[in-house]
Amino acid sequence: MIPLVSLLYFGAVALIAIWATRRTRTARDFFVAGGGIGIWTLAIAAMTATLSGFAFIGGPGLLYAQGLGALFIVLPASLTNSMTAWALAKRMRLLGELRGLITVPDAIGVRYRSPAAQGLAAVAILIAIVGYMGTNLLALGLVIDAVFGTGFGWGVWIGTATVLAYSVSGGMLAGVYADLFQGSIKAVASVLVFGYVLHLGGGVGGLSRTILAHDPGFLAPWGRLSPLAALSFFFVFSVGALGQPHVISKFYMLRNPLHLKWYPAVTTGALIVTLLLYFGIGLTMKAEVARGAIAPLLRADDATPQFLLHYTPVLLAGLVFAGVAAAIMGTVNAFMNVGAAAITHDIPIALGRRVSNELFWGRVSTVGLTLVAATVARYSGSLVAFLGIFGWGLFASTLVPALAIGLNWPGATRAGAIASILTGLLVTLGFESAAFFKLYTFPAGITISGLSLVLSLLVFFGVSFLTRRGAGEVDGDIKLAMEI
Repeated sequence: MIPLVSLLYFGAVALIAIWATRRTRTARDFFVAGGGIGIWTLAIAAMTATLSGFAFIGGPGLLYAQGLGALFIVLPASLTNSMTAWALAKRMRLLGELRGLITVPDAIGVRYRSPAAQGLAAVAILIAIVGYMGTNLLALGLVIDAVFGTGFGWGVWIGTATVLAYSVSGGMLAGVYADLFQGSIKAVASVLVFGYVLHLGGGVGGLSRTILAHDPGFLAPWGRLSPLAALSFFFVFSVGALGQPHVISKFYMLRNPLHLKWYPAVTTGALIVTLLLYFGIGLTMKAEVARGAIAPLLRADDATPQFLLHYTPVLLAGLVFAGVAAAIMGTVNAFMNVGAAAITHDIPIALGRRVSNELFWGRVSTVGLTLVAATVARYSGSLVAFLGIFGWGLFASTLVPALAIGLNWPGATRAGAIASILTGLLVTLGFESAAFFKLYTFPAGITISGLSLVLSLLVFFGVSFLTRRGAGEVDGDIKLAMEI
């Protein structure tokens, strides 16, 4: 039954891809869905892109391993959509219409009249995308292995081939409408799972009493994290939401900007409902291990697959596995699209050599980028959650100052933007590489993503202040979009 439900899901996605392929004729169709998406579709697609394998596989695994401190990653969800809509959505939509923009680095390039800033932003996005796509393909491999018994390695490659099939053909048009379908599945699946969690464990109170008897620290306000680490996660995942290109680029697609007033409510409501699974499964699996019903998990990321296979009815397990796959594939598609745009559009513009057939080369770049990310997923050996934290943190430290603040502050300068992007890129890559090879680690509680975001912000403000006299005025149409 579980494989059958999953196959039916993949069949539905294939039909969406076929429909979208017939409507994808230009690079604008491929990268921004032709700019004709309604607010409900946009909001659900943004939710789907945000809640990837990181939330459905990595999230419950992180909660199981680190306790309630893991919630500090998702607690900002009720704030970030309002903040993003207020600071970026209208400006991005207007800039797209005024200048014909299709990518996030496009907005940085025109804001500062700087191909160099646009190219650097594209390079940072590419590096982060490899890590973040690796997160999701790693999670997808775990799901396919759990459902079909393929083995983890084959699960990664089968999942990669599946998501490539509809992403290469239909681009963002296929991705957005697949996200609408997938997001609906995720919301229903999360509510059903949470109801079953409450029934199985005697409610949140029953689960808490079981855990308290064996591991009181798990339910402490910070869980097993230090207060500084938990607050750092909250900072990075709240402010960092303003620099996530797979979500922000969707604002170019909106058909009517007057409907943006509904975006925060629709997206936040969908996020809250869907995150019930994140909390419920992590808590339940910890309680089951605490009372000796199951052996401790060998991999924290197995929390969701093990719960579904052992504690839910077959039909519900099949629905949730399809929902998890939906979450992963929706985000992978968004990242494929953003990464392909960086390769075929932004970097060539920075080098002064535009690509003549962006649609064709966008599809080729999608394949190449995805194969690199799948290789990282297959051989990195990293937890889904921690690969996701790396990707999110790199997006935040390189894009938030130059984009989110730059589109709201006329005093931002070209030099400040370039310096902040370089700071975020070098600090994140330098310290993440040192930690991976065990050359250096920060004291407990100091996160690389939090430090790099703070440093990037300080450099942005400092360099902008020092170079403000020679920066020149913001272009008239850009200034108009910033002031409306």
